[in-house]
Amino acid sequence: GKKSLRQKIVDELKHYYNGFHLLWIDTKVAGRMVWRLLHGQVLTRRERRRGSAGGTRALLELRLLRTCADLFRLVPFLVFVIVPFMEFLLPVFLKLFPEMLPSTFETESKKEEKQRKKLNAKLELAKFLRETVAEMAKRNKADTG
Repeated sequence: GKKSLRQKIVDELKHYYNGFHLLWIDTKVAGRMVWRLLHGQVLTRRERRRGSAGGTRALLELRLLRTCADLFRLVPFLVFVIVPFMEFLLPVFLKLFPEMLPSTFETESKKEEKQRKKLNAKLELAKFLRETVAEMAKRNKADTG
């Protein structure tokens, strides 16, 4: 059914609280890893395993890039949270600048939509490459045939 206004407000507050909490955790983890590496310590197996196959470097790059980007995105986002009644303009700005929101504030539906767009782009690229290879094969066959 429909949610009451009070329930919608509570859900939004929980969403923002969880987003800030996740951003704080990401910042702490990234900072701790950088601190350990700068002081010559080795990352634990668990920390290395979280990254991609590239190991420590890939892990650091991914974690730091995402966290730094989120922190930079947080600055304009905080304006909407701090200035009274500015939060009513947030949907307009999110429509104009969809990447403005830090990644920890994204909903599951937005994440799925992004994944769908990436998959469609990859499929289009694969289709283009397949057609190009087929066309090149026809040319080579005609030249040699």
